[in-house]
Amino acid sequence: MGQEQQERIIIPDEEGNEHVFNVLYKFEVEDNEKTYVALVPIEQEEEEQQDLYVFRIEEDGEDDLRLFQIEDDAEWEMIEETIETLQEDGII
Repeated sequence: MGQEQQERIIIPDEEGNEHVFNVLYKFEVEDNEKTYVALVPIEQEEEEQQDLYVFRIEEDGEDDLRLFQIEDDAEWEMIEETIETLQEDGII
């Protein structure tokens, strides 16, 4: 029995450089019925202090995944509340 493969997402930046992120978890916010993904840069996976990136996900079909940056303050507040609840419940 091998260790479960960590799901990863590759995100290119403006210059076209690819950055690899580990998927910590995906979660849905009930208030707006949208799905989000929390990511940590792969180079920080062993570090104690990690940068957490959260994106809204929209799936087009089975393999086409689109990530959107969250720019709305109210949306951020819902996400932070959901993350806090997940942490309190021991889910993450």
